[in-house]
Amino acid sequence: MISYVTLGVSDLTAAKTFYGELLAEMGGKLLMDMGRICFIGETMEQPMLAVCIPFNKQPAQPGNGNMVAFAPGSKAAVDAMYHKAIALGATCEGAPGQRIADRFYGAYVRDVDGNKLCFNHFG
Repeated sequence: MISYVTLGVSDLTAAKTFYGELLAEMGGKLLMDMGRICFIGETMEQPMLAVCIPFNKQPAQPGNGNMVAFAPGSKAAVDAMYHKAIALGATCEGAPGQRIADRFYGAYVRDVDGNKLCFNHFG
């Protein structure tokens, strides 16, 4: 259903490094780089993450209530992605833990531009 999600960034080179390294263990790789925007994912036929310098050339700003969630496949993988994101320069928005009884395990960070990310596991 989702083709791609776009996050505005202030430094495209740094964002490509951050997201390229962060998503590599989930099969993510740089699929297309168009100078102002690049697409990271497993294939062009699957949902991707795009990072870009805003088209209107105004400063990148995270949205209030916007968040991109990644499902790495297990609670241990959620923990690993959270710690990797922190090591790559993200800031904590909620350490890994059980959120909804036994149904939702999650961790939250913000990238260097303030975009909110979630790593989660259902079940």
